[in-house]
Parts: sequence; C-alpha cells; structure tokens
Amino acid sequence: MVKHSIFGRIAQLAKANINSLIDQAEDPQKMLDQMVRDYTNNIAEAESAVAQTIGNLRMLQDDYNQDLESANSWGNKALAASRKADEYRSAGQASDAEKFDNLAKVAIQRQISSENEAKGAEPTISSQTEIVEKLKQGLNQMKGKLNELQNKRDELIARSKTVQAQTQVHDAIKSIDVLDPTSEVGRFEEKIRREEAKVRGQAELAASSLDAQFESLEDLGEQTEVEARLAALKAGSSTAPSSLEAGKETTSEAY
Repeated sequence: MVKHSIFGRIAQLAKANINSLIDQAEDPQKMLDQMVRDYTNNIAEAESAVAQTIGNLRMLQDDYNQDLESANSWGNKALAASRKADEYRSAGQASDAEKFDNLAKVAIQRQISSENEAKGAEPTISSQTEIVEKLKQGLNQMKGKLNELQNKRDELIARSKTVQAQTQVHDAIKSIDVLDPTSEVGRFEEKIRREEAKVRGQAELAASSLDAQFESLEDLGEQTEVEARLAALKAGSSTAPSSLEAGKETTSEAY
C-alpha cells in the first residue's frame, strides 16, 4: 500500500504541467515557491520509501541467494552421505549403509525445501525489481521537474525585477517630460507665461497713460491761446492781427 501510494504520487507530480499551473496562478512566484517546497518534501519522502523498498528487495535477494547456497550445500551433503552408504554396503555393513542412506534422504529433503523457497521468491523478487526501477525513474523525473520549477522561478523573478526597473525608468522619464501638461515643468512654464503677459499688460498700460499726458498738454496750449485772445479783445485791440497774421507781417518786413 505504501509503495503503491508513493509510486502514484511520483507519477502524478512527474506529469504535472508546470506552464499550465503558472498560467492559472494569481501569484506565479508564490505558487512556484510553494511547488518547489512541495516537490522537495515529496522527493525526500519518495527517496526514503524507495530506499526502504530497495532495502527490502536486497533482503529478498540475499535470502534467495542463501536458499540457493543452502540447496547446493544440502545436495553436496546428500551426495557425500550416499557415497558413504555405498562404501559401508560394499564392506558388508548394511546397517551403517542404511543409516547413511537415510541421512542422504534427509539432505535431499532439505535441498528440495531450499530450492522451493528460492523458486517461490523469484516472482516476488522480479516484481519488486520492476517496482524499484519504476520508482527510480519516477524519482529522476521528479528531480527533473524540480530543476524545471527552480529555473522557472528564477526566470520569473528576473523578469519581474526587469519589469519593475523598466517601470521606474518610464516613471522617471514621465516626471521630467516638458510636454506633459501635468508635470511640474509644464506648470512652471505656464506660470512664467502668465507673468510675462502681466508685464506686457503693464507696459501697454504705461504707454497709454503717457499718450494721455501729452494730449492734455496740447489741450492746455490751445486753452492758453484762447485766453490770450480774449484778453486782447478786452483791451480794445479787436483790430489787432492774430498771432498767425502778425507772424506773416514780420516775415514780409524782413524781406
């Protein structure tokens, strides 16, 4: 029962589709770590069971060899006793001859018994030998699967670290992307543009104010001329030429 149970477990684990299990797992790395631990534990248990099975097989083989040796030994004893009986019979000692013939018979019976025991053990030894070979093959397959699991786990961890590094690089590049309107650089640029626009507005406002001042000066000059002519009228100089005409006369006199 134990041997068949171990053998069934070895066969099941050796046939496991690792890639399919990885695809179905929510966290492949944790699943692989757990599978590595399970495989390692099962291999240790299987090795212990297989070692015990091999030990039992070797004991059967030792017993089988001992039975063969015992059968051969009893056969030699039977032959020796038979020859001794023949010697006594040739010497006319019938009773002694019969005694050794009986010993030869006993030796032959022991020989037959040992041969039967050895022959009866042969099917068991053959079956146990086949089981041991299958268990060894299963163990080798499990160890191959364990190596595959370990390689998959290492590959997955390396790929995961690579993805994390790439993500960090992309995040770093995105954080300094001047074209990104949500970045700090973009917001700072927008702030500078607003300040520049404000300065232009202030300059335009200042220019408008200066033009208004010049226009007020022109209006003041015109008002001064009006006041002067009014004063001249009041003084009785209504026939006095205007400032423009006076200028023309002055020019003609000069010529």
